[in-house]
Amino acid sequence: MQPISGIHHITAIASDPQANVDFYHKVLGQRLVKTTVNFDDPGTYHLYYGDETGSPGTIMTFFPWPHARRGVVGNGEIGASAYAIGSGSVPYWQERLQQYGVHTGDVETRFGAEVITLRDPDGMALELVVNDAVHTPRYWAGGPVPEEHALRGFFGVTLFESRAAPTGQLLTRQMGYRLVDQEGDRWRYRADSSAGGGIVDVLERPGIGFGRMGAGSVHHVAFRARHD
Repeated sequence: MQPISGIHHITAIASDPQANVDFYHKVLGQRLVKTTVNFDDPGTYHLYYGDETGSPGTIMTFFPWPHARRGVVGNGEIGASAYAIGSGSVPYWQERLQQYGVHTGDVETRFGAEVITLRDPDGMALELVVNDAVHTPRYWAGGPVPEEHALRGFFGVTLFESRAAPTGQLLTRQMGYRLVDQEGDRWRYRADSSAGGGIVDVLERPGIGFGRMGAGSVHHVAFRARHD
């Protein structure tokens, strides 16, 4: 099996489509690349955000379900989705998010990199991780965020698990990821690729119940493969 080269796209559930557009398009500065429908449920819109051309590794998509209940965070799901930003962009994003009334946690240092934590309008956990090695494939010049501070595509995702080892074995034995570091109950795996979106963190949380899908939940993560 050819190794995975990173994240292709992330799809999540939203409630209010307008609030979703306002946040990802106007606040985070992502281009609304495409609006279509869920092919399995044509009555549901499917919103695509990303860089100028919707490059793999930048696309966050949403199914807006206006009457969906808020999801319950728990094990067995994506706990956080992370974008990459440049090393000089932390103050910019702190100020910008505050300007739009988006609460952020204290800046953390994780595996030597600064991390801004925040939530979208449906409570979905997002992170902005400093990583100068990841660059925006195609900067959207028509967006509200200057190029030097624009999101640089995905950094990775964090998986919440009751036991980290089984997921780690799947990542390394079946998907070609490498275990590159550990901090406490967090194990970091990296795809064998220089492309963005190559990080998967597995956070072990014993004794925590399973999550329940709803607004603010990640529906799925799609990974990039070199060919069929």
